[in-house]
Amino acid sequence: MEDKLEHAESEQERKNLEFILDIPLQVTVELGRTRLLVKDILQLNQGAVVELTKLAGEPLDIFVNSKLVARGEAVVVNEKFGVRLVDIVTPNERVEKIL
Repeated sequence: MEDKLEHAESEQERKNLEFILDIPLQVTVELGRTRLLVKDILQLNQGAVVELTKLAGEPLDIFVNSKLVARGEAVVVNEKFGVRLVDIVTPNERVEKIL
């Protein structure tokens, strides 16, 4: 009897997990940030350089649905940019960012 109950519970857990696996999430990789005045943006042209807050070599921030979840480094894979995860943000770090 106990085995049947455990099997039913694990089957329900599997169905619950399958349900959330198909939920789409927005993943954003941030190279850096800056603030510009409208007049400065209007003066930008091809070849202009916009200085960002991060230093060269600093990890990129990886957000899922606007929440910081990891940090990584830029890589090139088959002539496309990618990001290699180097640090996963702990739940405690996420809470600290909120406070």
